[in-house]
Amino acid sequence: MKVLVIGAGQMGSGIAQVAACAGLSVTMVDISDQAVQRGQVAIAGSLAKLSEKGKLSEEPALIAARIVGATELAAGADAQLVIEAASENVELKLDLFRRLDETVQPAAILASNTSSIPIGRIAAATKRPELVCGMHFMNPPPLMPLVEVIRGLESSDETIRAVKAAAEAMGKTCVESVDSPGFIANRILLPMLNEAVFVLAEGIGDREAIDTAMKLGMNHPMGPLALADLIGLDTCLAVLEVLHEGLGDPKYRPCPLWRRYVEAGRLGRKSGRGFYEYA
Repeated sequence: MKVLVIGAGQMGSGIAQVAACAGLSVTMVDISDQAVQRGQVAIAGSLAKLSEKGKLSEEPALIAARIVGATELAAGADAQLVIEAASENVELKLDLFRRLDETVQPAAILASNTSSIPIGRIAAATKRPELVCGMHFMNPPPLMPLVEVIRGLESSDETIRAVKAAAEAMGKTCVESVDSPGFIANRILLPMLNEAVFVLAEGIGDREAIDTAMKLGMNHPMGPLALADLIGLDTCLAVLEVLHEGLGDPKYRPCPLWRRYVEAGRLGRKSGRGFYEYA
C-alpha cells in the first residue's frame, strides 16, 4: 500500500514513521523543504532511539528510505490511503481536502487525523464523502498504541474496514467513534485538562502540585499540565473551542489562561515554553 501523509510536524512525521515501520511506501508532504527536512530529522532521531532499545525489526536506514519527502500533493497522487495531519484549523483542512479530492486517484481513501473537527464537514468538501473518515492517532504516534477511527455520516463500511485494517497493520488497536465533537478520547480528556488549567489559574495549586496529584493520586503516567504541553496548548484550545461550540454546553468553556498562553506564543514543548519551560 502507498500512503500519502500530509504534514511533517510532530504528528505527521510520527504517522509517516509508523507506516514505514509497517513496510508501507510513504510520501510525506509539507509546505516547505525546511518543514519536510525537520520531519525527516525527527524520524531519524526517533528510529535511532527505538533501534537502541531493540524495538525495530530492521535497520533504521531501511525504514527511513521508505519515506519520500515532498512539497506538492501531486507527489503522492498514486496513494491508496491519504492521512491528513495538518494543523487543527478548519479552513486549512477543508482546502486540503478539496485539493486532495482533485489530485489523488478516485478510489483513494481520505482520512483525517483531526482530533475534533467534524468528519462530515471535511467530507462535504470532497466529491467522495463515502471514502472519507477520521483516523486519529494518539501523540506520539510511534509509541501510543491507539487509533480512533471516526465514521462520518457518509463513510462506507468498506472505508471503515480498510482504515481499521491499515491501522492494525501498523500495529495499532482501533476503537470506532461516531462523528461527534471531540470523538471519544478528547471528549473525555480535554475537559480534564481544562479543569487542571482552571485550578492553576485560580491559584488552588501550582503546576507541580497539580501534576503530582494526578500522577500519584490517580496513577496517571503524566500530569495534565505536562500532557497539555506535549499535545500543544494551541491544539488543546482548538479542541476545546470545537467542543464548546459543537455541544453548546458551558462546561466545555476554555479557561481564559489557554488563550493568554497561546497568544503569547507559549504553545508547550514545540515552542520551548508552555506551563513548563523546555531547553
